[in-house]
Amino acid sequence: MTRPAPSLRSHQRTLMALVAAMASGQAGHVQKILAAVTPGGGKSLLPVIAAHTLIAAGRVDRVVWVVPRDSLRLQAEEAFADPLWRATFGHALSVRAADNERDPARGLAGYVTTYQAVAAAPALHLAEARAHRTLLVVDEVHHLPVPGRPGAEESSTEEAEAGAWSRAMLPVMEAAEIGLFLSGTLERADGRRILGLPYRPSALGRGPELELEAPGLAVIGYSRSQALAERAVLPVTFGAIDGEASWLEGGRIAGDSPRVGPHRLGAGSVRVTTRPALFTALRTGFARDLLSESFFATKRLRARRRLERDLPAGEMARGLGKLLVVAPDQASARAYLTTLRSWMPAGQGERDVRLATSGQGDAHAALAAFRLTAEPAVLVTVAMAYEGLDAPEVAVVAALTHIRSRPWLEQMLARATRVDPHAGPYESQQALIFHPDDPLFARFRLELETEQGSSVRPKRERPATALVPERTPWRDEDPGGITPLESNAIGLRYALLRPRLAEPAPMAPAPEPPSVTERTLRQRLAVAVASQAVEDEASLRVPRGSNLAHRYNAVLKRVLGKGRATMTLPELEAALAWLERNRLSDHLDRLDGDTRYAWSARQRRSRWLPERAAGR
Repeated sequence: MTRPAPSLRSHQRTLMALVAAMASGQAGHVQKILAAVTPGGGKSLLPVIAAHTLIAAGRVDRVVWVVPRDSLRLQAEEAFADPLWRATFGHALSVRAADNERDPARGLAGYVTTYQAVAAAPALHLAEARAHRTLLVVDEVHHLPVPGRPGAEESSTEEAEAGAWSRAMLPVMEAAEIGLFLSGTLERADGRRILGLPYRPSALGRGPELELEAPGLAVIGYSRSQALAERAVLPVTFGAIDGEASWLEGGRIAGDSPRVGPHRLGAGSVRVTTRPALFTALRTGFARDLLSESFFATKRLRARRRLERDLPAGEMARGLGKLLVVAPDQASARAYLTTLRSWMPAGQGERDVRLATSGQGDAHAALAAFRLTAEPAVLVTVAMAYEGLDAPEVAVVAALTHIRSRPWLEQMLARATRVDPHAGPYESQQALIFHPDDPLFARFRLELETEQGSSVRPKRERPATALVPERTPWRDEDPGGITPLESNAIGLRYALLRPRLAEPAPMAPAPEPPSVTERTLRQRLAVAVASQAVEDEASLRVPRGSNLAHRYNAVLKRVLGKGRATMTLPELEAALAWLERNRLSDHLDRLDGDTRYAWSARQRRSRWLPERAAGR
């Protein structure tokens, strides 16, 4: 099938006008360009537009494109090699996917590398940036947090890796002639600032806010609502599947039953059972039920499109629709692979269903085949394909993952919202996302429907009704050493996500008296402290008993230096913000030496620390 003549989207036209002004000297002061483009909105063409204009005008000598993972290097090369865009722009630029060898560009217009490669050989890439006037493209820049103070310890392997990337990338950014920063989200799940972007001075009780009017910075935005209006992305239908789960809870005291449940996934608010119920569901019968809905929805879609094209069964063709399965871990991914293949005739499953995880030697080959050929039609992965994967044929996603940070979910959603040029008219295409109907995913859906993916979002207040505070990020891990027993799906409902029409702005409510606001904030603080105590006792993060909420209140007072009864409004807001980012159980050492808490301190040292060290 011949691809239609390409047309530029609004953010691509804006960048073209901006770099033309930079090339002519009208916008010569611009040194950084931030392109906040909704996932699936077409970021990969922006480096081609910028490099073509700026190299031709002599503003830069070469382009260096840095991506977060190795599988994206090929896509960057393809963006420059695409024959239709070469004809549209009249460019002949090529870049190469480089390893850490000398002369990475090898006479071409530049090279593509990864954050990992820059961190492994920072001197090489810094020398390249200093030797040539460089357009530095930093792809998915939200992966780079502002490094912590020297000597500070990162709390996880992921944070340590991201910190190493940032420390290596910072001098390369400073040496580059022009920086082009690309991202589908301008916030990190951990709330930290993003490397290379300007921020306003921090206000008490508020998160970091970008300084969009900073000197030398040009900002280009492209929201989901704009992308839908331009038919750049597809509308989304969510298939929300509710279920029940039961599990064994380790460490129960004598006389307690170790069995917990069944508990519903679709509770109205986040509870202490939400996380273990989801953990169990994704590894037992519920996962098979959700896989089945996703698999047979894909099968029906492919059969319908074959019928519309008069294609015989078994004939390979592009544009029939594919299924992407996002698993919670590699062991579950392998189990899902076996299940999916069992639903196909012998031999077909091996061809049509592939696995791409970091533990697979042929993962990159599986990804490339899934993107570029008619088969395989199903790909099972964990995280390799959730971000940046340009596979427009993905029409169905099985979201079998714990992770609930909004940037992560938006990226996963975007795997199915790309318009497939092989699948017929835009009106006939739609993204279908099957997911567990837990309250955290429901909150994400509501926010997405309300905001339609605006590129720069204000900080959101968490509802005070939640019984357990949401931890950010909500990692894929065993919640407190439980043993999954069984689960099953009990209901499926569909919801079509469409842009909301603008509504008249409501009248502003009367201002609340400060005393009422203070009382409300103190109540929210009390609920947040009690919620952490309930959750930590349930998950055995700390020993039970001895009025844990009372001890946690004492910890909070010592950490913040003041009790909530004497806090000002800004101090109460700052205390709530601190509780959203921190666990009181990590600061119990503040009670050591106080005779009022001597028993609990001894118990913590004798029971809690050994359990924590053992990974329970």
